[in-house]
Amino acid sequence: MKPYLIMKIGKNVYIAETAVIIGDVEIGDNVSIFDGAVIRADMDSIKIGDNTNVQDNVTIHTDTGFPTKIGSNVSIGHNAVVHGCTVDDYVLIGMGAILMNGSHIRTGSIVGAGALVTQNFESEEYSLILGVPAKVTRINKEQMAYVKANAEDYLKLKDLHMSGRLERYRPK
Repeated sequence: MKPYLIMKIGKNVYIAETAVIIGDVEIGDNVSIFDGAVIRADMDSIKIGDNTNVQDNVTIHTDTGFPTKIGSNVSIGHNAVVHGCTVDDYVLIGMGAILMNGSHIRTGSIVGAGALVTQNFESEEYSLILGVPAKVTRINKEQMAYVKANAEDYLKLKDLHMSGRLERYRPK
């Protein structure tokens, strides 16, 4: 094990108060990490690229020998589990999807809500990945446009949350 795990946080990053980030984590610029997200790099490293959004209650973790690498302009949907895998740029991971150790989701792909991406799964670029266990089909232009639009929408949401214009309920 490394004697000290150094965390690196980029510029213009929004991290919700209830998000938890631990260990050898590197977060790029313009990233948003929403409420309840857990990013735990206590067994290997986690790297998150620029303009990526990690939505509510997402878990990102590793295993020894299985770092997690998430590219730029990625959207990780609510309650997804991203574990010891690689996610390239411009990928959308649907709500509740599970990505296991050694899996690799390539550029421009969509992992559907609730999909189970098994250990060492490899997708091609621009794949639509659905089901339990996950199977691959090709993505169409409308779906690809949605991936990019979703990432852009979450950049705007990040800015809104960082602006202080949203009131947060705080119990007394």
